[in-house]
Amino acid sequence: MILAAIGAGVVLPILPVQILWINMTSAVALGLMLAFEPKEAGIMLRPPRNPSRPLLTGVLVWRILLVGTLLLAGAFGLFIWVQAKGGTLDEARTVAVNVFVMVELFYLFNCRSLERSMFQLGVFSNPWVTGGVLTMIVLQLLFTYAPPMNFLFHTTPIDWETWIPILGVGVASYVIVGIEKWIRRKLPRSSHPIPTSNKRDEGETENANLKGRSI
Repeated sequence: MILAAIGAGVVLPILPVQILWINMTSAVALGLMLAFEPKEAGIMLRPPRNPSRPLLTGVLVWRILLVGTLLLAGAFGLFIWVQAKGGTLDEARTVAVNVFVMVELFYLFNCRSLERSMFQLGVFSNPWVTGGVLTMIVLQLLFTYAPPMNFLFHTTPIDWETWIPILGVGVASYVIVGIEKWIRRKLPRSSHPIPTSNKRDEGETENANLKGRSI
């Protein structure tokens, strides 16, 4: 987003101190919550990961580009929209920061699994994620409406109606990533980032389980 603003020759949509706020809060309240994610069903039926395989596969690079594009389009678009309807620069930046956080918040539900939706996993199966989301919402409300936060981070209160497009961008990002995951599930297994077991693997695993129980 910063590079896009520089390339377009416009004022920065998000200040460095606001980027610091996003990184500090989302890393703890959102990202850290994934450490408590329950194991997916059937995880032990998957074949071992090839140790020579890079951490960033083509699918993951594509996901980074997709979510990054959604962040750029949503935040930059609403930044311009707020100024076009007569809002101040501080209002536009406040909206842009909230768009960033909302997209990250909705993406948290999507990235709990690379293939399954949050409904397949269970919306509330990880209470830490629910707590992190609620914490992030409270922090963003303070960031937007608390006078000390307005002073420290150069933000300003926004109308409640402005939250509608902000949440709309978050929901749209969730839907788009969800569609991408659905399409990938329909592709041949060889194209999946996480290989699934075949019948032979399942049979061998079941035999091993039976032997273990007999012992």
